Amino acid sequence: MIVGIGTDIVRIARIKDALNRHGDRMAQRILTPAEQALLRDHSDPARFLAKRWAAKEAAAKALGTGIRGAVNFHCFEVQNDDLGKPELTCSAGAAERLANLGGASCWLTLSDEEEYAVAFVVLSA
Repeated sequence: MIVGIGTDIVRIARIKDALNRHGDRMAQRILTPAEQALLRDHSDPARFLAKRWAAKEAAAKALGTGIRGAVNFHCFEVQNDDLGKPELTCSAGAAERLANLGGASCWLTLSDEEEYAVAFVVLSA
């Protein structure tokens, strides 16, 4: 049973501008330590960060909270499995909200083109 869905689209240039202005502070605000390590090795940091931003915003929308209060960017982590499939993990306030909704699983898809990154999240029981 689906307990929540969310989507987000972001202009990669917007994230690139913010990354240029704020540098590591922006990455630290959005990314978990494990994601920050992946960012350092990525060939296109703005694209990487834009996809993580979109994923976390979409997940927060699926929870029905948005990014606020106990549900912050660090409550979500995006990693990739051995085949490259993105996997979303919820922790802290996001995990608590997911449980309150009766959810147990998070499904994430990411896509990007020249100008945009998009994420779609489904939360299921």
